[in-house]
Amino acid sequence: MRFVLCLVVCCSMLLVNADDAFAGRRREMSKLRKTIRGLSSIDTNYIEPQHYNYTIMLQSTYNYDLYQIRSNNGHEMTFSPDMTMRLGPYFGWRWFFLGYTFDLKNISFGGDKQKRELDFSIYSSKIGIDLFYRRTGSDYKIRSVNLGEDIDESRLNGVPFDGISVGITGASLYYIFNYRRFSYPAAFSQSTCQKLSCGSWMAGVGYTRNDMKLDNDKLQEVVDSHCEPSPVKIDSGLMFNSVKYYNVNVSCGYAYNWVFAKNWLFCASGAVAAAYKHSDGDTKDGVGRGFDFDNINIDGIGRFGVVYNNTRFYAGSSLIVRTNNYHKSRFSSNEVFGNFNIYVGYNFGKKLHYRKKE
Repeated sequence: MRFVLCLVVCCSMLLVNADDAFAGRRREMSKLRKTIRGLSSIDTNYIEPQHYNYTIMLQSTYNYDLYQIRSNNGHEMTFSPDMTMRLGPYFGWRWFFLGYTFDLKNISFGGDKQKRELDFSIYSSKIGIDLFYRRTGSDYKIRSVNLGEDIDESRLNGVPFDGISVGITGASLYYIFNYRRFSYPAAFSQSTCQKLSCGSWMAGVGYTRNDMKLDNDKLQEVVDSHCEPSPVKIDSGLMFNSVKYYNVNVSCGYAYNWVFAKNWLFCASGAVAAAYKHSDGDTKDGVGRGFDFDNINIDGIGRFGVVYNNTRFYAGSSLIVRTNNYHKSRFSSNEVFGNFNIYVGYNFGKKLHYRKKE
């Protein structure tokens, strides 16, 4: 009898503990749901929320890339490819947005001339996260050169140079302070609609890795064949085999959404970033490091967009320009990246809340 009584007591205690554990899990899930809902908290007098769960979009992208490198004695070179069009599909589910674009001009050639870009974004009213992977190819041209007062470099302008290749990988996170009345996603992810004009301060953090490879022998051949007098001695500060840039930044900026007509929006956004940067590379002779430096520079990012969005269909264009600056006594670099996008999209899969209203 005592054994049965003890068994009943033990089972009862196990059931009570199980109920307590289950109740604790429910409380934790409830807190998580509240936190997730808080990320999308908005003032509906200013912002119309997304009515649909899914979106598909076709986007055309035009890239502008410019790389300028300088040595401590004033030698300077600027490379950039011709602007080309990339096209690709995008798919979105609530906060998540994933897309892939490819270069129509070079798609059949493959190899390292093929330009590729993969973007993954998560947007809410409070925060946004951008992840990007980009390979800009090797179809560059020499845009400007300065190799000294006694050198005629005019014939180098516009000369194709496939001895340089660049890759960019990075991530950024930003926070919208006036998130209940200002919608950054309305301008750049089309997931909400701004109803009344409004602005907000923003703050963010980001990380970028930039890989650049340079064929020194090809560069020397091109310079010697197009410059007078020849041969030309290129400063050793520019003759690296490869270089990697690591960029960690903290940014602050302001954005404003102007609703100039029904369903229409114009957004202008600018931010300044204090960036801690590290770079290392190899010189042509391969003896140790050609250069390495750790410093803090000021970078910038600008975003501009025009959007038409009636909650079901949307179309528009956007321009995003980033600048990265690296300076040290022996070597410095300036980089400018710009994307101009034209897109059209369609939302579908209406949310249950809006289906009940109909």
